[in-house]
Amino acid sequence: MNFAEPSLPKSYDPVGVERRWYAHWESEGYFAAGEKLARPSYCIMIPPPNVTGTLHMGHAFQDTLMDALIRQRRMRGEHTLWQTGTDHAGIATQMVVERQLANEGKTRQDLGRDPFLERVWSWKAHSGGTIVHQLRRLGASCDWNREAFTMDAQLSRAVTEVFVRLYQEGLIYRGSRLVNWDPVLHTAVSDLEVVAEEEEGSLWYLRYPLVDGGEPLVVATTRPETLLGDVAVAVHPEDERYQHLIGRSVILPLAGRHIPVIADETVKPEFGSGCVKITPAHDFNDHEMGRRHQLPQINIFTPHATLNDNVPPPYRGLDRFVARKQVLADLESQGLVAKVVPHRLMIPRGDRSKAVVEPYLTDQWFVHTAPLAAAAIQAVEEGQITFVPDAWKKTYFEWMYHIQDWCISRQIWWGHRIPAWYGPDGHIFVAHDEAQAHQQARLHYGQATPLHQDSDVLDTWFSSALWPFSTLGWPQQTDELAAFYPTDVLVTGFDIIFFWVARMIMMGIKFTGQVPFRTVYITGLVRDGEGNKMSKSKGNVLDPLDLIDGIELEELVQKRTRDLMQPQLAQRIEAATRKEFPNGIPAFGTDALRFTMASLATQGRDIKFDLGRMEGYRNFCNKLWNAARFVLMNTEGRNCGQGMTALPYGIADRWILSRLQRTIAGVDGAFAKYRFDEAATTLYHFLWGDFCDWYLEWIKPLLYGQEGDEGGQLAARQTMLQVLETALRLLHPLMPFITEELWQKVAPLAGCGDPPGSLMLARWPQLQEDRLDGSVEAQLAFVQEVVGAVRTMRSETGIPPGQKLTLLVAGDAAFLDQHFRQHQALILPLARLEAWQPWEGSAPTGCATAVLSQIQLFIPLQGVIDLEGEAARLQKEIGRLESDLERVRGKLSNPNFLAHAKAEVVAKERQKELELQEKRQGVQAALQRIQTIGRAS
Repeated sequence: MNFAEPSLPKSYDPVGVERRWYAHWESEGYFAAGEKLARPSYCIMIPPPNVTGTLHMGHAFQDTLMDALIRQRRMRGEHTLWQTGTDHAGIATQMVVERQLANEGKTRQDLGRDPFLERVWSWKAHSGGTIVHQLRRLGASCDWNREAFTMDAQLSRAVTEVFVRLYQEGLIYRGSRLVNWDPVLHTAVSDLEVVAEEEEGSLWYLRYPLVDGGEPLVVATTRPETLLGDVAVAVHPEDERYQHLIGRSVILPLAGRHIPVIADETVKPEFGSGCVKITPAHDFNDHEMGRRHQLPQINIFTPHATLNDNVPPPYRGLDRFVARKQVLADLESQGLVAKVVPHRLMIPRGDRSKAVVEPYLTDQWFVHTAPLAAAAIQAVEEGQITFVPDAWKKTYFEWMYHIQDWCISRQIWWGHRIPAWYGPDGHIFVAHDEAQAHQQARLHYGQATPLHQDSDVLDTWFSSALWPFSTLGWPQQTDELAAFYPTDVLVTGFDIIFFWVARMIMMGIKFTGQVPFRTVYITGLVRDGEGNKMSKSKGNVLDPLDLIDGIELEELVQKRTRDLMQPQLAQRIEAATRKEFPNGIPAFGTDALRFTMASLATQGRDIKFDLGRMEGYRNFCNKLWNAARFVLMNTEGRNCGQGMTALPYGIADRWILSRLQRTIAGVDGAFAKYRFDEAATTLYHFLWGDFCDWYLEWIKPLLYGQEGDEGGQLAARQTMLQVLETALRLLHPLMPFITEELWQKVAPLAGCGDPPGSLMLARWPQLQEDRLDGSVEAQLAFVQEVVGAVRTMRSETGIPPGQKLTLLVAGDAAFLDQHFRQHQALILPLARLEAWQPWEGSAPTGCATAVLSQIQLFIPLQGVIDLEGEAARLQKEIGRLESDLERVRGKLSNPNFLAHAKAEVVAKERQKELELQEKRQGVQAALQRIQTIGRAS
């Protein structure tokens, strides 16, 4: 039979296919939510990435899962919206523009506030939003027509409305409290913008003389410069060493003030000397202790982290670290330093400025969160919101039960300016706009009075907390708000459960009366293949776009070493990169990346991103492509039984149709449980295993026959088209590009009538229970078991895969007739058998043997393989494995290696040892089988 070349190219070009189809989808408006009509709504809010950001592996992971959910629901005919947009990223964006000004020899103060803000908006228009374009490369099917920005006019109106209402209800106030202060950026920063890492430091033991004489009290501290702001010394009430001193006073060194000795149960007697200095204005724990004991708060720093006028004159104006040296020198000269010991401690640094963050007492705006938190706790307790995995609910409650008031003001210019105006006497007027503030002032003062607006802006997280409803038009009651709120699922990371998730819940319930989403799906971190966190300093960061499009070695090296300040670190990372990627990174394509992400999405765990696995899924794309070419080669231009139902379907046809139904059920169940890994695994095994390796191989003799069963051929063509078309629909949410390309070719042949313009709009497959056939599946499971056993015997005895063999089968005659003889047409070709014969009596000698549940299989080896030669080959392989094993064990028994090698390197060697042991055992077993067969023959 002659077969025409299929219309599909021989090889798959992912880059070309992906760019072409995405442009088509977007231009045709397929991502738009469209009209509500009489259908259920489904909405996901994208966590808005920073406008300054670029796509990283975490984005790629989460956005793959969100897009899969949206695509599946869209195919189910639901009214879907994936709301996209970006966050204005106050500090990060301001720093980008300030760096540009610094290169021009200017500061933002040189420009003034309004011209500076114009400069930021100009940067945003020309350079911002890079990540939005990168999301398109990932295949994200967001509704780009509704793209939002947290500084848009609509969202800004929502921010002002929320602020004003909360202030009017007494839930926003201005007060003096301790905050994280960045002395370089001169602003308060959130905990999420502080990175604390362990560093080498010292623990100083200082003598505080008692006012009434006696032995000085020795106090341990890691920050001697803050001594000048001390207001007490604290000990544990049950610490017998100091109980007699509680209530007495000490003289504060260098300042001369008298401060009390107090008792507090939070003091750890085992830390240092068991006595700690209390500086409420410069330590969060001390601040809380000071409130409990009603201690004064003495702020000794300026916003620049220099010492202010609350310290003795010799220290005023000194930088905090210069002051530390001076304070220690003066204490030493007075004999007040008892000892100094090395001490490792956590140092908090601003994630943008890298400056050591200072706990700083300052006037800020706060949200009183406890009343808001109560309703948010209740919503989760009552099951209005579900966490997936459920264990994260405990983390949520832990934060919410101990919630502190939220500092929402920032001392920068880019952001939502606080809608508060001050009168000459400091009276505050909170209003929707300046005109309204002046109306309030006229009523308050009885006349027109000059006002000035607060110069601070709101914390970026404030506007982000309103994202689920502000993007839908709130405070107006829009059609979109009615259709899509509450939204369905939030996909996000565990690190922002409190900073974003909890605040969205609080704000959503407060201002809409409903929860903002019904499910919170928490993802783990994407780590490298060894389980290490990806970071610039480790040189293990992978750029998802490099994996999609590929990157040359030299460009990759430059990318990984750019901006590294330490030459030795840059050299080490360059060498490691060249070793790991000698030829750069090849183009894997978007679908391979997405499928890898989905397959690794096990709930509640960080994922180890393995390039080897991604290569395997690129091969999966190629396998699918080649299978589609085979199908098209056998169906294009032929009668494929479109619309015909009374065809003589063979047992292989009925089997694959039954397996397809189980796959549909499996994928549906996986999506319902957010088990993306199960969905990916189910589809992979069905397409690669059931469809390609078994079904297509079974029907090849039928399709290739010159004469024969035309009805059977027609049934096979129809079946393979229908199965492939359905499987492409199932696979589309995870692999949108290759499935679209193939579906466009397959769907018209599969009898889909007039298919829609895109697979995106095709109907999601429905389970057809009448096509489930457990009997057929059981019969062909026996066929697969026989074929698998023959293949294993070939492998274990070194018989070439293509060599034709005769198989001897021992078993009950009736069973052989019903199961073996009836299906021999399916067994012989795939097992590469010339023939089979029933065998009666004792087991034949000189045979490879396999024992199955009800039969035994024998392959006579006489004249098939050289038993002596095969034994020699296996003995040589055992020698090589033992040599490798000895080398690895030599490393692992070397104390020098164990002491200096990284933990992950040692772990890799231990794993290698186990693998070599297993291989050696396998080869030894094969050798034993060959020797046994040789002796028997």
